[in-house]
Amino acid sequence: MSGEIIGLHHWLASPPGRYLLAWEQERYDELVADIFGYHALQLGMPDLAGLRANRMPHRWLALGAEQEVQPPACDDAPALALWAEDVALPFPEASLDLVAMPHTLELSKDAHAALREVYRVLVPEGRVVISGLNPWSLWGLRQWRARLYQRCGGGGQLYLPDVGEFIAPGRLRDWLRLLGLELESMSFGCYRPASGSERWLEHYGWMDGLGARWWPILGAAYVIVAVKRVPGMRLLEPAWRRAPKAAAAQVQVARRH
Repeated sequence: MSGEIIGLHHWLASPPGRYLLAWEQERYDELVADIFGYHALQLGMPDLAGLRANRMPHRWLALGAEQEVQPPACDDAPALALWAEDVALPFPEASLDLVAMPHTLELSKDAHAALREVYRVLVPEGRVVISGLNPWSLWGLRQWRARLYQRCGGGGQLYLPDVGEFIAPGRLRDWLRLLGLELESMSFGCYRPASGSERWLEHYGWMDGLGARWWPILGAAYVIVAVKRVPGMRLLEPAWRRAPKAAAAQVQVARRH
């Protein structure tokens, strides 16, 4: 798995990788900014500062024990990095308010177990933000065609990093529903053709707006936000939100004596 993570790290330095990373960074900044709580965790992919726009006091970046890529030394990085497996997080049950998973499931040894572990550590009404590469896109089509050529003994270089299985957003939505994680939002992006040239990617920049309008679910990348719902639980509002009840006014009654 170490080679897969290194492959993704180097691919993110390429023109399409930088294009993808810029879009995902913008989406994470927008989605996590208004998620409140005390404890937040990012699982893997230190190339993306998924929690930099969040204001929770305690933030961690969890890296796999075999991961050789070091976390970025910048002010946007979480204050504390730790070594942890995504299928066995060192946090008690219902202790995290937010978990960010940038391409974590694609790199995981067991994506189902990783999602179950995230559900365990999330507090009720806690949120998980998941990003991944969409196999039903122009980028996914080129990757599938290159793999087919390789299996047939022909040439062909993979366009996307040679990591684990790319999970379709519809399939991931079903996994979340089975766990009790309710889908809150789903965003798609990166509609430009699968080109390795920065010049051509810039040339087709107009396709981002067109794709978002006419074929939104065919974006090369997606970001999903899901909420942990616990049946039978009701969150109590703070006391200062409850308006005080008006006291009944005394009415003067005239009497004969």
